[in-house]
Amino acid sequence: MGVPDLSDRPLEQLISLRERRAVVTGGARGLGRAIADRLAEAGASVLIGDIDQVAGRTAAEELTRTFGVDASSTALDVAESASVGAAADAAVTRLGGIDIWVNNAGVYPTMPLLEMTDDDWDRVLTVNLRGTFVGCREAARRMISAGRGGVIINISSVAGFRGRSAGVAHYVASKHGVIGLTRQIAVELAEHGIRVLAVSPTTIITPGVESAMSGGPTDSPVDLEGALVRPLGRAGRPDDVARVVLFCASDLSMFMTGSSLLVDAGELAR
Repeated sequence: MGVPDLSDRPLEQLISLRERRAVVTGGARGLGRAIADRLAEAGASVLIGDIDQVAGRTAAEELTRTFGVDASSTALDVAESASVGAAADAAVTRLGGIDIWVNNAGVYPTMPLLEMTDDDWDRVLTVNLRGTFVGCREAARRMISAGRGGVIINISSVAGFRGRSAGVAHYVASKHGVIGLTRQIAVELAEHGIRVLAVSPTTIITPGVESAMSGGPTDSPVDLEGALVRPLGRAGRPDDVARVVLFCASDLSMFMTGSSLLVDAGELAR
């Protein structure tokens, strides 16, 4: 099942996600919420999967109210395979199927290597890498069953290409794994018309990042704008990444699979 040649399609049709069904893991806030917003704005029905059910319901209600799309939420813990499968089933039941699956949920704890326990390592790899693998598997199963093809988008990081500052060995390993996973399953799923792409941001300023970098909940502004400036002249915001995810999810990227798109403001070009 090859992908179609869309050379004669107008731009408006290429970017539209009308009649597409999307799942965003960790979609209740931060980067995931920005992604859900852009997919909904482009016309997709959206299922938000999040461990925070209250925030997930609120986000889904706001998507419906703002963009007029069919949006709902479901409890999702990507560390539990059964939970991921249940979320995929919920998408089929509520939305009618899955055309777009975004593996966004992840964790970013810090721990010096010599203090890192097996449990510390396992938690990060379980959420960031195994959770992405299970999401890919469950989405692909349902896409293949439907016979419509689809797009799976994995959120990796510039940490998937090189080391970072001390204290994130588990995170860096997990994101390298996501890049490799993306490449391999892109090859395996191509015959089913399923494209698999990764999006690899630099550090993006979200409430969670502000909290982590300030040592706790942010009660006062943190100067991350100055701390994280890249060659393009400013730090990244969630919508900077969400727009690239929209490109990947849309027919604009129809002839792409297995790639990882850097959203790093030139960080790795240095």
